Amino acid sequence: MTTSTDHMRLSASSGTGDRDAPTPPGDRRLLAADGPDLPRHAARFGPLPRPHELIGQLVESGLCGRGGAGFPTGSKMGAVAGRRPVVIANGAEGEPASSKDAVLLEHAPHLVLDGLALTAAAVGAREAHLYTSADVMPAVRRAVAERRAVGWDRLPVQLTEAPDTFLAGEKSAVVNAIEGRPAIPRDHPISLTRSGLRGRPTLVHNVETLAHVALIARYGPNWFRGVGDQSEPGTMLVTLSCAAAPSVVEVPTGMALARLLDDHTSIGPADVRALLLGGYHGTWISATDAAHADFSRMSLSPLGSAPGAGVVQILTRDECGLRRSADIVTYLAAQSARQCGPCLNGLPALANILTDLAYRQPRPDSVGEITRLAALVEGRGACKHPDGTARFLRSTMSTFSHDVELHLRGTCEAAYLEREPRNLVNPR
Repeated sequence: MTTSTDHMRLSASSGTGDRDAPTPPGDRRLLAADGPDLPRHAARFGPLPRPHELIGQLVESGLCGRGGAGFPTGSKMGAVAGRRPVVIANGAEGEPASSKDAVLLEHAPHLVLDGLALTAAAVGAREAHLYTSADVMPAVRRAVAERRAVGWDRLPVQLTEAPDTFLAGEKSAVVNAIEGRPAIPRDHPISLTRSGLRGRPTLVHNVETLAHVALIARYGPNWFRGVGDQSEPGTMLVTLSCAAAPSVVEVPTGMALARLLDDHTSIGPADVRALLLGGYHGTWISATDAAHADFSRMSLSPLGSAPGAGVVQILTRDECGLRRSADIVTYLAAQSARQCGPCLNGLPALANILTDLAYRQPRPDSVGEITRLAALVEGRGACKHPDGTARFLRSTMSTFSHDVELHLRGTCEAAYLEREPRNLVNPR
């Protein structure tokens, strides 16, 4: 190891004064690390800073959570500060359309662990956890061991493996898993910030959010605001996929969707039928709408959409949107916690009707039944899984309304027609 043990244990910066390492250049910030090991991390980003006035810095920075909900990070931390909370880094990423958390934890695990350590210190936590999938856990274990060997962290990090299920990353499911229970959501009327892990105030942050915290603590809120949409500034990781394997790119928030596709794919605008934004609980938008929209909440809100956890899936002209959607709803129905009626009965019924419409002989009342059942399941579940599925279905029926009419007549607009539903259990 090129940096001495004593130096790595004792060195610290305030995050506002002189720095031991230059700021990452351009838009490449989270992925600026030269490798996942601690010496290269320290060479690129400098020592672990002190969390001096960190919550105020985060409020000033405008950082919002990168796990999907987009809640202001500083406000979320302020709600538990001083109450000896538990802090959890959530890298479960049960969303099959997303790979960004896995890439971050494998490429720059020390940024995430820095953010976890700084957050724990800022809110007065005495317990810190990191929760992630089996595939990523070896990289995380190596990073934790490196830090322990040189005393980089004052608070030990406890690791928990997340099951490979869609709901495993929901925040109350995360708490259940760490407690040794099944990783399914709780019906929790009380906020986790009041009563979470073993009844203690609990702060759950997505791992990307924590990596941004580590950068803001080093370089300050003004630096963070130097790129991106000023309503939700900074950079974000985007999982971009089409027929090929997904790629993860780091881009400024608020980037035009047309530029995102142009810069990072080989698919021309004329070849795009629609985009799925935000993942399987997200929404479809048409190619026409995408051509004039930015990847930001403000721009996408009038379209009934949002960036979510940074997922952009491309549906090309030779693919059928109804068939892709039926595969997704079938997957979502199979991934339910099976602890309430909307999931146990409503989602399988919706999947069957949409699959018939997309692949088989549609019923004359298919559209009406989908509309009716989607309204029935929404707002009645023990968690938000039925709501997210209903939202996805509504966007499907709206974006592909012309395809619905064609399918009811036994035809389809797509050039390439899959004859059987795809299995999305492990679609990556």
